[in-house]
Amino acid sequence: MDKTDSDTELDTGKQDLHSRTTSPLDSSDKSYSLCGRSVTETGTISETLISELGTEKLAKGCLERYADEAGDSRYASKNNSIIDSIEFINSTDKLETETTILREKIIFKAINVIKNSMQVDLCFVLDCTGSMTRYINAAKNCILQVVQHMKNTNPNINLWVGFCGYRDHCDDSDRIQILDFTDSYEKFKSYISNEVKAKGGGDAPEDVLGGLDAATNKMKWSHRTRILLHLGDASPHGRRFTDKRDSYPDGDPNGLTAEGVLENIQTEEILYHFGKITNQTDKMVDVFRDIIGEFPVFNLDTDCKDPEVLTKKLFEAVCSSITSSVTLTSITEENVYVRRRRELEIEKNVPDWERLPVNTGKLLHYLTPKTVDDIKNQKYFKNKSNLIIRKFSYKLAPKPFSSGAERYAYYALDVTRDTAEEVVIKECIELGRKANSLERYLEMVEVSTVAHFLSAKFNFAAKRIGIKKKVDFLKSQALRYKDDSDTGCYAVEPKFREGTFKRFNVNRGVIKEYHSTLEAFAHFTYEYTGGYLVVYDLQGVELPSKFLLTDPAIHCKNRLRFGRTNLGKRGIEECFLKNHNCGNVCQKLGLTNISK
Repeated sequence: MDKTDSDTELDTGKQDLHSRTTSPLDSSDKSYSLCGRSVTETGTISETLISELGTEKLAKGCLERYADEAGDSRYASKNNSIIDSIEFINSTDKLETETTILREKIIFKAINVIKNSMQVDLCFVLDCTGSMTRYINAAKNCILQVVQHMKNTNPNINLWVGFCGYRDHCDDSDRIQILDFTDSYEKFKSYISNEVKAKGGGDAPEDVLGGLDAATNKMKWSHRTRILLHLGDASPHGRRFTDKRDSYPDGDPNGLTAEGVLENIQTEEILYHFGKITNQTDKMVDVFRDIIGEFPVFNLDTDCKDPEVLTKKLFEAVCSSITSSVTLTSITEENVYVRRRRELEIEKNVPDWERLPVNTGKLLHYLTPKTVDDIKNQKYFKNKSNLIIRKFSYKLAPKPFSSGAERYAYYALDVTRDTAEEVVIKECIELGRKANSLERYLEMVEVSTVAHFLSAKFNFAAKRIGIKKKVDFLKSQALRYKDDSDTGCYAVEPKFREGTFKRFNVNRGVIKEYHSTLEAFAHFTYEYTGGYLVVYDLQGVELPSKFLLTDPAIHCKNRLRFGRTNLGKRGIEECFLKNHNCGNVCQKLGLTNISK
């Protein structure tokens, strides 16, 4: 929960790249509006750039890109008569009509995928030998808390829970214990209380592979999102997992292998999560990751004897497993766009800037809109008179330090002035001329500009009623550069100076970490724009005085704005309204209570 009511408001924000330019004709910065003198510190702006920024060219380029994206989708590939005609459409009106049809079909499929992903099977797989009493009790005690939390924060998610306990081969009929999936949480709690006892076990390892195999094959997995949360303090049998005393050093006596069990889990599209209790399972985790790649590991080890502390840790692990799995399932299953992606190696370390050359280009961003009508007016962002352009000199890391579903992020250094400043440069992952056009990067700046405008309005309204924590966005700019072979584009924004980066909610309608201020901000954007749009997919850092965010998504009634993450009116309804519960900040702001 956030600290809205107790935090004090501080004005400690650092100056960013964008605060230096205060007007389109700020002579001290020598950056000019394109409607006035088309000059910067470096001289005349090229005719090519001026041409790219033509109103009609930007508008048509946007439509062509949307049609191209939709035409690459699996769904739309079955409608070749529409796609093939795109190349021959000369009329902008006709192109807009055809593109709208394609976008609606994509959105319809995406929403159905999202709805299916909200149906969740969650299986607790527990080592039930003598040392696990505390963890068995924690599973029993946390389940009702998890269910209530999901109802409060993510009512779109429907949960079925099951249980698979395992011991060791010497425990005969008590070796495996199963409760199949149920949506009766009291039944689950009663079963754990009355039927599951910590007992048995022989040597140091346990029948881990047998437990995972039983959970996969003997339980009725029937919903789209499938989560297996494994809790254990001992490794499987076999020398590859342990050097402790082992009755079966050659491995599972029934012939099970980690490869076979884990690959079966993947085949059944079950997402594996592990709750670590001791270091005895470290080798197991390494072996498992060699087989199936990375998976979440939650540290549940605690020396505290207070059962509430352990229950809280398990509660947090379960909630994280659910929200991250629903998000991952909706992304993977949707897979709406079959795209050619650039695959680049990730380098986490900051480069040696002294060894890197200085590059130059032009930065572009929009004048801040004055009214909500400006942000509703798509032509505002296609009008070059609302653009600011200035010279930019920079150094760029040769490899990205991070990647998301849409973009790579690079360390960069702004060396335009005497004092260098660290920034982040972002590049679209997708290959292709339209995917990396200036028009697309300006659309990213448009999203950033709209979010920033609405956050300023929210902060003003919130401050008047004593809400002390602000919502701010990093301001993005488009960078157009020219190298020896071609021209290209990036997005540029300030670097986070402090805080832990988090994804608070997801544009598909999942709240990963609830904060009443952030959910109220989203509600505010919907109400302030008269239901025209909602700003969501809020991610960034929480600081003492504010949430500092980046890369939001916007669901908007106009399906031909704000990129492929805009799921239109359906997105507003299914991904925000149906999942929103008004909290104390919504109430203090006097926002209309959203009826389900």
